[in-house]
Order: sequence, then C-alpha cells, then structure tokens
Amino acid sequence: MKVIWNDQIVDRTEVKIDLEDRGYQFADGIYDVVRAYNGKFFTLDEHIDRFFSGMSKIDLEAPFTKAELKERLAELLNVNKVDTGNVYFQITRGIASPRDHVFPEPTVVPPVFTASTTIVPRNEEKMSKGITAAVVPDTRWLHCDIKSISLLGNIMAKHTAHKKGFDEAILHRDGIVTECSSSNMWMVKDGTIYTHPDGNLILPGITKIVLLRAAAKAGIPVIEKEFTLEQLKEADEAFSSSTTIEAMPIVEIDGTAVGTGKRGPVVEMLQQFYIKEIEAQCGSIMENSLI
Repeated sequence: MKVIWNDQIVDRTEVKIDLEDRGYQFADGIYDVVRAYNGKFFTLDEHIDRFFSGMSKIDLEAPFTKAELKERLAELLNVNKVDTGNVYFQITRGIASPRDHVFPEPTVVPPVFTASTTIVPRNEEKMSKGITAAVVPDTRWLHCDIKSISLLGNIMAKHTAHKKGFDEAILHRDGIVTECSSSNMWMVKDGTIYTHPDGNLILPGITKIVLLRAAAKAGIPVIEKEFTLEQLKEADEAFSSSTTIEAMPIVEIDGTAVGTGKRGPVVEMLQQFYIKEIEAQCGSIMENSLI
C-alpha cells in the first residue's frame, strides 16, 4: 500500500517515525478522516478546512496550501485504487530534541505529515438495524473542538462501553449529553431533532453539517441545544453521526430500548437525504442497498 510521508507518496514500509516525534511524545498534532465513494471524495473541502482550523488553534504552521493537500490526497486515493473507503491524514509538530513542552520554532523543526487509505464498504446492515450504547461520563479535556491525535479519553470511554457489551459510548457532563466517543449525538422527540451546539465541548462534525442540510431539505425541525440524560431517556429516536458511519440509529441505551427499539422514521428519512447529498458529489451508491 502507498502512503503519503511528508511531501512524497511512498510504500508504507518506507515510513520511519522518529522516537522524538512530538506526535509520539506528546500527541502534539491534528488529524482528520475523509470518506470516498465511487473513488471520489465526499465533503473534502470541509474536512480540509477543519484540518487547517485545528492547526491554527494549536499554532501549527502547515507546510502546504489547502490546494496542495487536496491534490496529494486525490493522488493517494487514485494510486491505491480506493473505491469506497477512508483516507486518514495527520500532522505532528515534528521531531524535536531534547524533549521540551515548549513549542519548537517551525523554521527549525518542520512538521511531519502522513496519510493512508483503507477500503471500507458502507455498513448498510448496521445503518438499518442500529447499534447499542452505554452512558459514560465525559471526562475529556475542554478543547474537544480540536481534532487532536490525543484520543485517550475517547478510547477509554468506548472501551468502557465495549466491556459492558455495547457498541458506543454516549458521553455526558453532569447529566448534559455532549457527544459519543467517536461521533456526534442526536435525539428525536415529537418529530424534532435535538443535538448539542458546536463549541469547545464537542467536535464540529462535517457529517453534522450535511445532516443539518439534509434535515432542512426534508422539512424536519432541528434545535441545536443541550439536552439531558433524562430527556434522552424519553426520546422517540436517537442516532449518532460521523464521516465513517453516516447517520447511525441507536436503538438501545444501557439495555433499554429507544422508542420502538428499531430504527425510527426520522433517522431513516435523514439517511435517504444524506445519500442524496453523497450522490450529488460522488454518483450512485444505492445498488443493492439495504437502507
């Protein structure tokens, strides 16, 4: 498999990450994941905008322009012949010695950029049947709007849910639902969708943007407002969203069915409108679909 290492496309075996790379030492870096369908990127501009925004928030200077990054990612997608799958890309502050918490000068220590591809078909069965979730306290840091490579809090939450036999973790701070361990969180009550507003406590999801647009086209009201665990218990439907899972129904929380315990009509409609958004950019994906 070919990958990007700094400004070159090379065999994966050629990549050497230094012991003193600040990504390894401090998780000092930013990442993103963009989805491709039919060999074409979906919402690439939005992902790259968020990537550059994240770098700006941690004072990390990009060694390329947005246009150059788009060109490199497209070349990688093409050379690896990815039809439906993901492109993961990240940048760290580079290799600095001796180890020091202070940011090194970017003119002295250049950042390190990598990108790789994975072929991942749409999980239509899960999108139809839904997943289960456990409620877990949100004990992460207060800069969740930054897509940092430091994901220990997220993976600890998801591992807690998995140990209990659930697929996902729904995070809360003092009873206020924030998001899931690796996705944004939504609930539906009386035909209205609720989701936490953007800010420092959640990641501004690209899929969230698309779903808000899809809901507007479908005529479904959306309120971006905090909601509580108690309100979530009374929800008619619940779902999570991310680049890799699109709109994923949550049919059970802590062993209790959400609504009917099956995918509800609102999320099903959103899924259909989301597919239309994909197809507008990438062409038909609905052959043999279970949705």
